[in-house]
Amino acid sequence: MYESEITQFIKKLRDERPGLEERQRQGRALLWDKEIDRDFARAAGDARVPQKAYVYGTNNDLADKK
Repeated sequence: MYESEITQFIKKLRDERPGLEERQRQGRALLWDKEIDRDFARAAGDARVPQKAYVYGTNNDLADKK
């Protein structure tokens, strides 16, 4: 049965590093598999202050102080 070079590489890697898959699962859980607090996310979105269209030079108070 044919196996690609990549499949052979992955099988060899798994054989050489027995704990690899568990470490991958732990890394994924650390960064991605999180429960989202929907109420907090909604409140954070509601609390955002919209940015001005042009950030630089829109504050006339600074021009008056020169």
